[in-house]
Amino acid sequence: MLKFITAAVVLALSSAGALAEPKNYKLDPSHTTVAFLVDHIGFSRMLGRFIEVEGDFTYDEDTQTLSNLRVTVQTKSVYSAHKARDEHVRNKDFLNAKEHPEMVFTADGGTPEGPNQGKVTGQLTLLGQTHPLTLDVTLHKSDVYPFGHSRHTLGISVRGSVLRSQYGMTYGVAAGMVGDAVDVIIETEAIRQN
Repeated sequence: MLKFITAAVVLALSSAGALAEPKNYKLDPSHTTVAFLVDHIGFSRMLGRFIEVEGDFTYDEDTQTLSNLRVTVQTKSVYSAHKARDEHVRNKDFLNAKEHPEMVFTADGGTPEGPNQGKVTGQLTLLGQTHPLTLDVTLHKSDVYPFGHSRHTLGISVRGSVLRSQYGMTYGVAAGMVGDAVDVIIETEAIRQN
């Protein structure tokens, strides 16, 4: 009887381990938006986005364990529906896209704060500088996509805030023309790869 119980426990633990297998995910570019909001002279908050974004990560839904997260943004792809402003944001006053074509966020872990909530602290590299950044993450849905690619997909919202001055991007801050704090807004669908 003892042997039977031991075997049952081992089998149960093995099954649990099998359920907790991490999966690789890739951001779906057609359903990924990386946007930002920044104060404009105190009158309004300017909304912009980056068009060219790619990313992937490893995630275990059972244990809520995140690893190998890397999101790369092409800084030249900034878009705010105003051509002259976009050109200005691409130049040395802001993103300096010619010398720093990529902005990269990496992380190797997170802190669950509930079944569908958590914080991810990683490293943001911008303008050749790297600093810690913590993002609030919400998992909306985890299921097989109902059409198209028909693969398992995660629906995710991410929020955070970056101080431009921390990366040496100080244009307009002292004069109150452009805010220092930039709110980060990410909405994405991530497709399971394995």
